[in-house]
Amino acid sequence: MTLNSSETWSTSTFGNEDRLPRVPLPTLAESCERFVEWCAPLLGADELAATEAAVRVFQSPGSPAHALQAALERYDAEEGVRSWLDTFWPYRYLGRRDRIALNANFFFLFRESAQEQVERAAGLIAAAIDYKQLLDAEAIPPVVQRGQPHSMEQQKFLFSTTRIPGEVQDSVRAPYSAEWPGPSDARHIAVFYRGNLFRMQVLSPEGRPHTPEDLAAGLQAIMKAGATRAAKDTSVGHLTTKARAEWAASREALLAADPGNAAALDEIETALFCLCLEDFTPENTLDACDHLLHGDSGSRWFDKAVSLIVFADGTAGINVEHCGLDGTTILNFVDTLLQHEPEAGRAAQGLPAVDPIEFVLDADLRADVQSAAEAFAEYADNTATTTLSFEDFGANRAKQLGMSPDAFVQMAYQLAHKRSKGLTGATYESIATRQFQNGRTEAMRVVTPEVLRFVATMDDPGADAETRRAAFRAAAEKHVARAKECQAGQAPEQHLWELQLIQRRRGAELGATEPLDLYETPGWLKMRDDYLSTSSAPSTNIQYFGFGSTSSQCIGVAYVLLPDRFNLYLSTPEPVAGEMYSFAEHLTRAVRELQELLAD
Repeated sequence: MTLNSSETWSTSTFGNEDRLPRVPLPTLAESCERFVEWCAPLLGADELAATEAAVRVFQSPGSPAHALQAALERYDAEEGVRSWLDTFWPYRYLGRRDRIALNANFFFLFRESAQEQVERAAGLIAAAIDYKQLLDAEAIPPVVQRGQPHSMEQQKFLFSTTRIPGEVQDSVRAPYSAEWPGPSDARHIAVFYRGNLFRMQVLSPEGRPHTPEDLAAGLQAIMKAGATRAAKDTSVGHLTTKARAEWAASREALLAADPGNAAALDEIETALFCLCLEDFTPENTLDACDHLLHGDSGSRWFDKAVSLIVFADGTAGINVEHCGLDGTTILNFVDTLLQHEPEAGRAAQGLPAVDPIEFVLDADLRADVQSAAEAFAEYADNTATTTLSFEDFGANRAKQLGMSPDAFVQMAYQLAHKRSKGLTGATYESIATRQFQNGRTEAMRVVTPEVLRFVATMDDPGADAETRRAAFRAAAEKHVARAKECQAGQAPEQHLWELQLIQRRRGAELGATEPLDLYETPGWLKMRDDYLSTSSAPSTNIQYFGFGSTSSQCIGVAYVLLPDRFNLYLSTPEPVAGEMYSFAEHLTRAVRELQELLAD
């Protein structure tokens, strides 16, 4: 959308939402053409032929795909619908049935601070409460990039938002909803310490925030009251690590076991956010990252949208439930928290009210909690991770070499992967699309014919430096062009996926029950079977960003690419850990080699 000279964008947090452009809905032909182009580099000749044949049938006049597309077009035109993806996102995130702990939640490790644990935790709480009060007043300025405001709808899910497990699909308990109109009126947070759980009041009944000194006194009271570590089979947070349908059954058992358990769940689910106080100092940065990703699940509630985590030495970070929040939203939130200056002159109110949150558990529930704890600890142990840090390379260096920084590192990933595993595999990159109404992300697939030529040329002994440079630049230019298409909403995967979901939900109603072979083709299956799952979070306020891998052969690549440095957190299943460590070694060499190639 382009404004006339007489118009201006609103400075109110949510003031531009209805004026933002809408995500364009591709036609069937557009998405089918892009799909074939995107998957082709991953396929052999026979696989490509089979995929192309299925795509022709998918688009043929009698195909159910046309009824599904028409239904999606009608939905996009409905009153109150801001995006044709408005139904897709809940099904994508809330429909997954595996565990979200480690598999879906993500973390940020904050920049270092000289503050001790209690002081830092109190400061983070105070900053978060100030942010919430500004948000309630719609006084958080909208994010604007290149003159274009971004959707701020996700900010509504920062406070008092909790994912609720369901047998078939999860739901979300949140403010700004029909069930809970407007901002959250909660006045408390949930605090974990040594497996014990407490409710701490952070706002007075009149809504006045406690001072950081008041909050520190409250945290010290919690640490005194929770000094004895809770028995593992009593820390109900462990249950949030279970596969979703199993957790839903456990939650029902909790509610049935004792009337007081409903009140305990309510305290957690309505809390503004969680604070997790750890009683140890991480051994190193990797150890801190790992504990931010999974940690002691008895001191976590992974369904909570936001959990601030502070270690014994003041090291701090955040764990985020992904269904309503993307990395760009959390970066904006974290940047504000870590640049926050406490309001001068705030009146002390004394010790905040602190109360234990306790569950009544029978023998079966205690066994369930114990089993969940042991299973998740084993799952975490079966996940291999590592960090990489480049102090002599960053976005500025890539730009000096005439290269898009993101294209540079993505091509380095492809070269390192080919050299470590001997193949070029499907690669996902998250592309932000928040300039649209209810905008979130688009799924970009990185492997192109240009990428294949690039990785082959780099290891061709007959190719000279100029030939390698040309292949590198061609692959990077194609990467930039595809990223721009994704930013503009011109990508096939989520569109075709939503058509598949519509058929599952409404196929009989729409007379569209005939199986669609496209979704069983080598192209669809291979394009979405990640070998590398990549996402970036550029902020000087964080050291590392991370998430778990997405499949048995996948390496999760979370990267912080700043002007003067480049940090990565890698994760993969333990059985293929050797391949991840090999990838890391090859990546270190590739970043240096590609710099030298462009500098010649």
